[in-house]
Amino acid sequence: MGNARFELYTRPTCSDCQDAKAFLAKNNISYIHHDLSKEPEREKELIQLSGSRIVPAFIFRKRTLFGFKRKPVVLIGFERNKEEIKKRLGK
Repeated sequence: MGNARFELYTRPTCSDCQDAKAFLAKNNISYIHHDLSKEPEREKELIQLSGSRIVPAFIFRKRTLFGFKRKPVVLIGFERNKEEIKKRLGK
């Protein structure tokens, strides 16, 4: 994902978040992790990006000639979006 950035918003009490992080670790996928229990100020950012406080939230940003696109692709939930996440990550 050289021309893209992948971010994940999670909470430690979320089992779907733990499954997502385990999948990413197993597949050696690097990402920017935002743990909302440690960074509560990021919750406003999550709401702005996704329209929701629901985690896990997967944020895919593509780099353009002048930086990152303003509108990222946002997927909420790991299990229900697993195939789309795999596709976007090339797995």
